[in-house]
Order: sequence, then C-alpha cells, then structure tokens
Amino acid sequence: MAVADPIDPLVLDLVAWVAAGPRSYEDVIDAWRTSCPRLTVWEEAVDRGLVERRPVAGAGAVVAATELGRRRLAEAGRVAG
Repeated sequence: MAVADPIDPLVLDLVAWVAAGPRSYEDVIDAWRTSCPRLTVWEEAVDRGLVERRPVAGAGAVVAATELGRRRLAEAGRVAG
C-alpha cells in the first residue's frame, strides 16, 4: 500500500477552495503561499496541474481548478467549497 504524501489533504483543500469560485491570484497567494520549504501547498497544486493562473481582462489574474484538479476532488470524495 502506498503512503500518501502528508501535504495531499492540504493540496485538496486548496483545490476545493479554488473550485468553489473564481479567486484572484492575490487572494490565493495571501491565503496559501508559505515560506516553509516543507509545506508548499500552492507550489504543489500548481506543479501537479491541479490549479492554474489565468489572465482576465480588467480583473488581473484569477486562479481556477483545472479539469485534473476537479477529477482529483471527485476521486477523493470531496466537493468544491
């Protein structure tokens, strides 16, 4: 049996939070960026392709859950929220 990465639940929390509705890049970074090299939730979510930053005319950048991110939420029995 594979051992889950201890950061996995936090990554899914971030994906669920973003999937619940559009979030500005600034809001996401304020809430999820950390300087701790052992707790890289934002970076892990981006590296895994679960969230992406998109430019929106007149609104700057927003962060959204990718299709893969939404699939991972569903596989984990999680809902956006």
